[in-house]
Amino acid sequence: MNRSQIINHVSIALSTVLNREVPQLTEESRLFEDLALDSTSVIELLMGLEDTIALEIDPDELEPEVFRTVGSLTDYIEAGFAKTAAV
Repeated sequence: MNRSQIINHVSIALSTVLNREVPQLTEESRLFEDLALDSTSVIELLMGLEDTIALEIDPDELEPEVFRTVGSLTDYIEAGFAKTAAV
């Protein structure tokens, strides 16, 4: 899965969690400040992404920086796919 596809999945998952469209989504969009996610919605977002892109997320690997922007979340997901492919 390439970066554009991952961002598309993140956009869909965000729309589902937020119950609204997020048409102006960019890699610089901040998850908490711009999109108004909270800790509960972050968990819903991760669960949705695990279901739709079949990525296993290890909670021990999650750092606050992962949830800074759409781009940082995408970086985390790309790294997860790279790690899975290497195994």
